[in-house]
Amino acid sequence: MAKRNNRVKSIGDSELKDRLVAINRVTKVTKGGRTFTFAAIVVVGNENGIVGWGLGKANEVTAAIAKGVEAAKKNLIKVPVHKGTIPHEQYAKFGGSRVILKPASQGTGVKAGGAMRAVLESVGITDVLAKSKGSSNPHNLVKATIAALDEMRSPAIVAQNRGISVEQVFKG
Repeated sequence: MAKRNNRVKSIGDSELKDRLVAINRVTKVTKGGRTFTFAAIVVVGNENGIVGWGLGKANEVTAAIAKGVEAAKKNLIKVPVHKGTIPHEQYAKFGGSRVILKPASQGTGVKAGGAMRAVLESVGITDVLAKSKGSSNPHNLVKATIAALDEMRSPAIVAQNRGISVEQVFKG
């Protein structure tokens, strides 16, 4: 599958909201004792079609989160959101994690768990059915969800590629 180019060049930092997905405490054993460090995976989004993820590692939790937010701001993508849901069904995988995203009718809500929910809510999707299979590792789930959203095509792009109107795309 071809790599999509939905990267966002820049956006105002005040618009982005960050969500902490997971914190992992890592222990390194040395002859002087144990050293604890923290790894935090963070998702940022403006809840209007832009989302990114980042990983921060530091000796303190707050510093790890701050590093994760800065990394996420450098890794933003644009996602087509159509009437609060996704335009079409999408499947993606990363590592051992597999995700399936399906559009849902208005009022359904975000039917997704854990790491997937954080990503989908950060994008601004209000109605979606999502299923994760395989590994439940939050790092891989976030990356698989972002990969699925990155492959989304808006109805306008599909219509342009096919040479038809947007209304004809939805008629089948």
